[in-house]
Amino acid sequence: MLSVRDLEAGYGSLKVLRRITLAVPEGKVVALLGGNGAGKTTAMHAIAGILRPMAGEILFAGQALQGLAPHRIFRHGISLVAQGRQLFPEMSVRENLELGALAAQTRKEIAPLTEEIFRRFPRLAQRAEQRAASLSGGEQQMLATGRALMSRPALLLLDEPTTGLAPIIVTELVRIIHELRDAGLTILLVEQNVRMALKVAEDVYVMRNGRIVLHAPAADLHDSDEVFSSYLG
Repeated sequence: MLSVRDLEAGYGSLKVLRRITLAVPEGKVVALLGGNGAGKTTAMHAIAGILRPMAGEILFAGQALQGLAPHRIFRHGISLVAQGRQLFPEMSVRENLELGALAAQTRKEIAPLTEEIFRRFPRLAQRAEQRAASLSGGEQQMLATGRALMSRPALLLLDEPTTGLAPIIVTELVRIIHELRDAGLTILLVEQNVRMALKVAEDVYVMRNGRIVLHAPAADLHDSDEVFSSYLG
């Protein structure tokens, strides 16, 4: 579904990504791992159109995306849950969700989408009229994910969803990602929580210093102390 080939991107004259190549098959969860500064978020921003690539290509369902504006990439069916969640803190849970339904044509379409999110995230239903700022960190992450799902994306980009969350909430997010995958959603997950990522991903890419240094099935990495110490320690 998503194919990234020889992608280079950065900020001004600073090149962060150095000819990275990766693929995300339809209906699969693929994890992009690495330490701070490895280039993971830069890769996500380039795919989502927030950052214009310097070179290389990004193909989604056979169509070239590199150089397109973020709203046009969104219209192709790619939705990003950004690091830090980026909610509207003074707006209610319901209002934040409704903002995610930009692809909906009428209010009548938004209501069933919202109810679908509430079924998937019961905590959000209980707090529908509360301000986003009043939610816990885990609830805010659920809201950010739910808002992205309101557009019914074909590809969900999750950037560091477990940052700062308690273990019990991480477990809940693992369950939700499994459910989304089982429903047919394709997911590219950026994480520093390696153990969590290996629980949900089928395929793993590891980045270091802006390059892909390892690509392997997640099942091959669970008990690999050498891989952890060399690339993920």
